[in-house]
Amino acid sequence: MMGLSSVTDAAAMRVLEAQLRSADGIAILRLGMNICGLLFLWQVFSHCCPPMLLAGWSAALIAATAVAIGLDSRRRRADNAGVGPSDLRRHALGALLQGVVWASCMALIARSGQTEELVALWTLVSCIMVCGAISYAATPLSASAYLLPCIIGLFFMFDDHGQLPLRALATSYALSLLAGCCIYARTFARQHSTTAQLAEKSEVVSLLLREYEAGGSDWLWQTDTLRRISGVSNRFAETLGMEPADLEGASLVQILAGSGWDNGRFAAGLHSLADHLKRRESFSNLVLPVEIKGQWRWWELSASPRYDENGAFQGFRGVGSDVTAQRESADKIAQLARFDPLTGLPNRSHLREVLDQAMDTARGRSPGCGFMMIDLDRFKAINDTLGHQTGDKLLSQVARRLRQVCDAGQFCGRIGGDEFAVVLPHVADGAVIPRLASAIIGALSVPYQVDQHMLHVGASVGSALSPMDGRESEALIRSADLALYRAKDDGGGVHRAYEPQLHAQAEERRQLELALREALEKDELHVLYQPVVDANQGVVLGFEALVRWIHPQLGAISPAKFIPVAEEARLIAPIGEWVLRMACMEATNWPEDVRIAVNVSAEQLAHPSFVTAVISALAQSGLEARRLELEVTESVFMGEDTGALKVLDQLLGLGIQLSLDDFGTGYSSLGYLSRTRFNTIKIDRSFVVGASKNTAESLAIIRAVVTLADSLGMTTTAEGVETEAELEMVRRLGCKKVQGYYFGRPMQPQDAARLFPVPQRAAIG
Repeated sequence: MMGLSSVTDAAAMRVLEAQLRSADGIAILRLGMNICGLLFLWQVFSHCCPPMLLAGWSAALIAATAVAIGLDSRRRRADNAGVGPSDLRRHALGALLQGVVWASCMALIARSGQTEELVALWTLVSCIMVCGAISYAATPLSASAYLLPCIIGLFFMFDDHGQLPLRALATSYALSLLAGCCIYARTFARQHSTTAQLAEKSEVVSLLLREYEAGGSDWLWQTDTLRRISGVSNRFAETLGMEPADLEGASLVQILAGSGWDNGRFAAGLHSLADHLKRRESFSNLVLPVEIKGQWRWWELSASPRYDENGAFQGFRGVGSDVTAQRESADKIAQLARFDPLTGLPNRSHLREVLDQAMDTARGRSPGCGFMMIDLDRFKAINDTLGHQTGDKLLSQVARRLRQVCDAGQFCGRIGGDEFAVVLPHVADGAVIPRLASAIIGALSVPYQVDQHMLHVGASVGSALSPMDGRESEALIRSADLALYRAKDDGGGVHRAYEPQLHAQAEERRQLELALREALEKDELHVLYQPVVDANQGVVLGFEALVRWIHPQLGAISPAKFIPVAEEARLIAPIGEWVLRMACMEATNWPEDVRIAVNVSAEQLAHPSFVTAVISALAQSGLEARRLELEVTESVFMGEDTGALKVLDQLLGLGIQLSLDDFGTGYSSLGYLSRTRFNTIKIDRSFVVGASKNTAESLAIIRAVVTLADSLGMTTTAEGVETEAELEMVRRLGCKKVQGYYFGRPMQPQDAARLFPVPQRAAIG
């Protein structure tokens, strides 16, 4: 501001330029005052002041003024090169020369006059200082250079001791002018700096807005007081597919409404936009659909009202962007969050929301709403054998059939895996759910054509009804799940409604599972052995190992009760491996021609380490592989399980015997008998009992099994023989081996060992 130090800041340079421009703008006032002062002095002091002195002073004033004008002209001519602090100092030099000339006037000419001339001179000097202060107000260095010599001159003009008050008054007056100049200069510099910064920011903002609109995907828009589009930007017009001239003056709401303007069907977002414009209030991130050339796009608009300096409303100005891609992506994410991507059905969370709403609506009604859970039968076998791709295609067909069965008032969805569900918001009568369940089972049980495969699956359904079976959605789902569990337990392909005792049974199963896990840790399980006898000679050929459980508080728990729990809880594998090891160890105490038979579940066969576990049990016990017989049921072959066949082939390769248990009671197929070399086929007790009662079907089945086994080089074992009549009957039908209470119940290891004479027992250890 003073020009005494170097300036590198661009803003400060602009302030310096403004100071000099301001001083140049009123330099004519200073020049005029100098001329008037010169003429005034000649008029007042020509009669009392020596002419030579007056002429010399006049020449000095003219010369000082000419130098100041010359310095300013030189600076203005070099203005293209820019100004700097040196220009401010040269400007101050011109002011100093003029100030010194006027100070010399007060020192020299004032002595020539009397009191009247002195008063006139003081009046002139006061005017000269005021004009100088005004003309140099924006340049405090020049003002100081001009006024300080004048202040010194005042001391010469009022040099009489009696004029001390006048001197003090004049000096204070001059200093006040100087202080005023400094204050004005500071205010001037601050205001101009602020103005320059605002101008710079405005220029930057304008540049950024132009670059933003030219290079970005967004655009600027504005309206007038009547909500008509004004100042149309090219980007805005391009986005609408129109010419800027066609948009200028058009109604913004009408343009955005498209064809909806004629039929009156406006989107909610457009109504919201119209309300904001009407109320003249700012809005941001307002998303609305816009029809552009017959296609719908999603726009996001933000705007604020414009006002002039008098506060008059001028319209709106804002920014817009096309967010169609983001909207479609968000819709897709929402779709994935609420719908199953494979089947397109509502997913678990969506089903839960619908069920919650249905239960809220149905509160106070009885019956209220219904919930059905559907599980596919035999799906796992298809998924495991034919692959997940085939399984996924099957699930898609199941979903289509389920949609066709359910009407508009019933909400179906996929819970996960092969489980589906249906929400019935209003159950008019008790027959609705059984009728729908029957239709679902029938529709889903029709064979499916997937690629080159004809697939057969069924469906089991469990249902629950509010408020009787649950007042909250979680309780209702749990009740339907328990009912589905009962349907699966009953063989599948059926519908079961929830019954209160199912909760008690579920809790019992849960407690039983906890106790079974504890039993494994505390060795509460033990193995009993039931003899297998030669049907003709009555000689013990082997034993079947049977696991038993005696709970400290509950006592003996039937295998029919805890084995299904073990299978469901995935405990059957560790239990089976433990039984295998115990049985192999015990068999080493028997004669070398006596076998031990151990039951193996489908889950054990599917485990990758099963063959290794069998080899380990044989190695640790020292039992020969030929003396171990593994019993499997027909369920392991369900769905053409080639993995189970490979494991059985590996076991046969080790020399282990294989027995097919419960033949004829499950998924009987002669195909796997030809692919797996079973040593024994066991005939289920149900056929033995039926044959003993001369039931034709049972007699025919036993004869057919015996004939089949003989032709394939296998032996047959009749299970559950309890009387002599049953023994004679199975002998007559050709069974080679028998097993049952007639020859012995499952017994303790020491009792089994006593069946053999001491010399026949294998050496221990």
